[in-house]
Amino acid sequence: MNARGTRAIASGGKAILALHLLAVSQLWELLQQTGWVARIVLIVLLVFSVFSWAIIFQKYRRFALLDRQTRQFLRIFRSSERLPQPKTLGAAVSESPLVAVYAAGFNELGSQLSGINPHGQVKSLNAVGVSMQAAAADQVRQLERWMPWLATTGSVTPFIGLFGTVWGVMDAFTGLGEAGAASLRAVAPGIADALVATAAGLFTAIPAVIAYNHYLHRIKDLGARMDQFTAEFLAQVEKQYA
Repeated sequence: MNARGTRAIASGGKAILALHLLAVSQLWELLQQTGWVARIVLIVLLVFSVFSWAIIFQKYRRFALLDRQTRQFLRIFRSSERLPQPKTLGAAVSESPLVAVYAAGFNELGSQLSGINPHGQVKSLNAVGVSMQAAAADQVRQLERWMPWLATTGSVTPFIGLFGTVWGVMDAFTGLGEAGAASLRAVAPGIADALVATAAGLFTAIPAVIAYNHYLHRIKDLGARMDQFTAEFLAQVEKQYA
């Protein structure tokens, strides 16, 4: 990169920093003009936002790990001529939900192929499938943990912000009535309350709604992959032991 490109990047970074500082300063001026009701609303929205972003980042890291280990699990399973031990698979891909589903099917299969079964044949293939489906349902419930918080944040916080907006408008009209004349000084605190509460409600709700829809799709996709793996496992069992 030449010197001109370096100077352009540096100037661009300084411009972004200046805009950020300007936005923070303007936001701070608005916050100084807000009343106690608006500040309570902002604190509530801040709590919702902090927890929502914590869940979003936690889900992002978890699903990235699950996808990588699930692909590795399927590669190991499909390359094995016989059904491997669950402990062997779990040592490398323990975070994949398919490990628990596979272990449930393998254990049920082992109980049917125990010493009391001299022919070494599967007694009930349906029982193996039911065990795996129950394990898959447990994995889906674990993946859905904290998802209701995102749904609640996306649906409730706009109304919390709307409450702050309505209160700010009421405060603006009250100030206008007390002043007895239309002036910016009379309505500024109420308008500041309304604008800040509206912006904060939207800022809290929009990321939560987007994350909820995105991760709900990822959970459904993993559920479909577990169902597909169950069918694949039962086909292998039927081929080897039926």
